[in-house]
Amino acid sequence: MTVAVFAAAIGSGLVAGIFFAFSTFVMAGLARLPASQGVAAMNHINVTVINPAFMTAFMGMTGLSLALGIGALFWWSEPGAKLVFAASLLYFFGCFGVTMVFNVPLNNRLASVSVAESAALWARYLKVWTMWNHVRTIAPMLASALFVAAQVLRDAA
Repeated sequence: MTVAVFAAAIGSGLVAGIFFAFSTFVMAGLARLPASQGVAAMNHINVTVINPAFMTAFMGMTGLSLALGIGALFWWSEPGAKLVFAASLLYFFGCFGVTMVFNVPLNNRLASVSVAESAALWARYLKVWTMWNHVRTIAPMLASALFVAAQVLRDAA
């Protein structure tokens, strides 16, 4: 479990950092572009993000958080188990769940928008997508901190 919790702390921190970049400067940079260019750029990002490096980090953490969350139920009385469970829930629902329920549908809508509709959709997209991205940033960041705290408790015991 020590290696898995350590990997989860690193992985969730990495994913938080990726989303942090989007929340703090990527989306602001795209917002400075004319709507048609911003839409085109974001659509290109949404295609290129499906790559082995990102998907390994994002989906690997999803699987690891699920496995650790279930595992924590079996060693519930052990030091740090409750923190691992909480961290796993935070990552799974706050990062993966938010992505699937909110960000991906917004991305799909953006990919299908006509040029005539792009300006109106882009303004709303920037606001709503970024708001949910803030959630996707905070959830794995907190999960990472909880995984670290769980490991410290386990090491101290």
